[in-house]
Amino acid sequence: MNLTRSSNPVFGKQVFSRIYSDTDEGVMTINGTLNKTALMLAIVIFAALFTWNKFFGTYNPSIPEAAFSSVKLWLLLGGIGGFITALVTTFRPQSAAISAPVYSVFEGLFLGGISAFFEAMYPGLVMRAVSLTFGVFVIMLLLYRSGKIRATGKFRMGVIAATGGIALIYFIGFIASLFGAGMNFLFGNGALGIGFSLVVVAIAALNLILDFDMIEQGAHAGAPKFMEWYGAFGLMVTLIWLYIEILRLLAKFASSRE
Repeated sequence: MNLTRSSNPVFGKQVFSRIYSDTDEGVMTINGTLNKTALMLAIVIFAALFTWNKFFGTYNPSIPEAAFSSVKLWLLLGGIGGFITALVTTFRPQSAAISAPVYSVFEGLFLGGISAFFEAMYPGLVMRAVSLTFGVFVIMLLLYRSGKIRATGKFRMGVIAATGGIALIYFIGFIASLFGAGMNFLFGNGALGIGFSLVVVAIAALNLILDFDMIEQGAHAGAPKFMEWYGAFGLMVTLIWLYIEILRLLAKFASSRE
């Protein structure tokens, strides 16, 4: 099977075609993948509520540092744990039924903490970010299912190139920050910084089209049943990226009006 590539590293290197094998557990289906995506999303939300409640349980506007300290360890655990389980799932898709839910727990802990931090600075910001994320997801799914946006070769290569470019900019920004030379013109709340975030949100949204296409191709090609978990995991990676970028974009808008 000659399955196309996605810019999402989870779906890279023709992962579906590498692991096709005879199995008695059934085959991958689109509905099964969406159900597992919904389950992973529920796990993320419940885990996020833990760090969210922990933050606001100790939050005092006069000493916000205390609330941040109360979730700092959980943020580190979530960030590092999420990264490790993402690597495990990516390189061993057969373990996705276990590693993908664990990834959801770690990412939920991380997202709950950073979401609480942004909410403390700009009340109402998180609900708007969540609503916009789900709205973008639904719109992109409808556009994909209607055929208005297709994952053609040129479309795919354009999204892959843009995603790689964004990753490079973030990497350069990280290295520059280590030497005290931040890229405030991109990551600040000025017109250029807001414009950059808008572009990143758009690219993250377009990655959903590639993810939908890869999941559909895997289901049509008869991938093993455990690939439903792997497909759900890949979709969650993009959704979490999209949410974080929307959260950052809204924070830039809010801070620019102060």
